[in-house]
Amino acid sequence: MSYSYCDNQRDYGPNPYVTNIEQTAIQNQNFRTAVWTGCHLQMMVMCIPPCGEVGYEIHEDTDQLIRVEQGTAVVKIGKCVNQSDFQQNICKGEAVFIPAGTWHNIVNIGRNALKVSSVYAPPHHPRGTVHRTKADAERENQVQMNKY
Repeated sequence: MSYSYCDNQRDYGPNPYVTNIEQTAIQNQNFRTAVWTGCHLQMMVMCIPPCGEVGYEIHEDTDQLIRVEQGTAVVKIGKCVNQSDFQQNICKGEAVFIPAGTWHNIVNIGRNALKVSSVYAPPHHPRGTVHRTKADAERENQVQMNKY
């Protein structure tokens, strides 16, 4: 088993792996980094700048858990894009469970970077995903959409 703090941005899945998720998330400087990708589950960490956001997204076949490791955010969830039926502030140590097929957004409402860990079941991003910025993530998403 390994024990690491996201020191080299390596996706350790699907091998057994032990890490301190809070420290891994806090040390992550990328918008999105895959920590572990297995066949049925994926762990990512994210860094969202002050006043930044993930942006509304939906995962039709993937449940998601997002846990705040540092900072304060507002989570917005709804059945339609940009229409939040559920909205709540969350802070360090709190998590939100997001059912598949639900539009959601996480907005950093703090003065410092928001650090979160995110679990997808099943995996949502390609193994080894690293998006240094939100723009990188959006470009890759557009490329994936153009394939279909």
